[in-house]
Amino acid sequence: MFNLLKLKVMINKLLLTLLSVFVTFNVVAQPKLQLQETRHDYGTVKEDGGRKTFDFIFTNAGDSALVITRAVPSCGCTTPEWTKEPVRPGGTGYIRAILDPMNMPGPFRKTLTIHSNSRPSPVVLILEGNITPRELTVEELYRWPLGGLRFESQHLAFTTIKKTEKKIKVMPIINTSDKPITVGFEGLPRHLSLKANPEILKPGQKGIIEGTYDGTLNPGWGAVNDLVRIKLDGVVDNTAFLYVTASLVEDFSALSKEQLANAPALKLENDVFDIGKMPINTTKEVEFKYANTGKSDLIIRFIRSTCGCTAIQQGKTVIPPGEISSIKAVFSSGANPGLQHKNIYVYTNDPNKSELILTVKGEVVKQD
Repeated sequence: MFNLLKLKVMINKLLLTLLSVFVTFNVVAQPKLQLQETRHDYGTVKEDGGRKTFDFIFTNAGDSALVITRAVPSCGCTTPEWTKEPVRPGGTGYIRAILDPMNMPGPFRKTLTIHSNSRPSPVVLILEGNITPRELTVEELYRWPLGGLRFESQHLAFTTIKKTEKKIKVMPIINTSDKPITVGFEGLPRHLSLKANPEILKPGQKGIIEGTYDGTLNPGWGAVNDLVRIKLDGVVDNTAFLYVTASLVEDFSALSKEQLANAPALKLENDVFDIGKMPINTTKEVEFKYANTGKSDLIIRFIRSTCGCTAIQQGKTVIPPGEISSIKAVFSSGANPGLQHKNIYVYTNDPNKSELILTVKGEVVKQD
């Protein structure tokens, strides 16, 4: 019995020794990616100065062959290259970061993630620096050509305008022709004025379009737009328009705390109406119910839909406190099957809900 117990102890010790040797061998016999540095600062480079290259040098400090499997940049501005063949223990290799500074002016900080059979993996390399912008061409600065002129854009955006204010916006222009050009406008709405300064541009001369938008004179609400015809030397080009946009909103800035406390308050029952499945070429009526839970009259200023397939049936425009009303719409499915998602925009005098978005959604299906 004693000899059997002693034999079992000896066998257990032998097994532990073999396991220890096996684990030690597997731990030691591993590749190890050892980089000289993990961060590189390219310094200040020019945007149009061409590609910049830097090599991260590494050593295999392990006991088996090291293989770089892939290198993943954080953006398309960096192209990686690396040593493709296995690197023996003690050997060296490289990971090359090729930076293309074009179209990315300003300071930058990018990463290059290196995957290998080393542990730990992956390893992240940092690439940083500052790119000084190149000088833009006339075509890039003035993107819309019209006759002998070039405009910064075909779109003059006034962005948000309160219904109580006037707003001024300018747009650069340049005469790229070899003769003077007189600039004018035709078909201006009463809420918009446009003029060129100077009115006559000499060859090569730069100028501006000065626009003034009077929010008090436009009866619309929310996103509004105008198409303005341009006259060059007194001749109107009926195929070219300046696209003028604005977002007209109510001005609540002058309201006192007491007025805000006594303001109307629109409370919707639901702002999404799901029509479910609907056959093609049919119509369906939807209704959004709401109440005025405020302390003064709620006024529905304006309602519009995102497409002609939704017709609005507006009820009362003035809703006293405590009363209930609704906004109805007739949705036309049209001939195209598929998921539908249409919005209805509602503008009110509620300071907290001056613009509401109501959504009609569903699936238009073909009939069997």
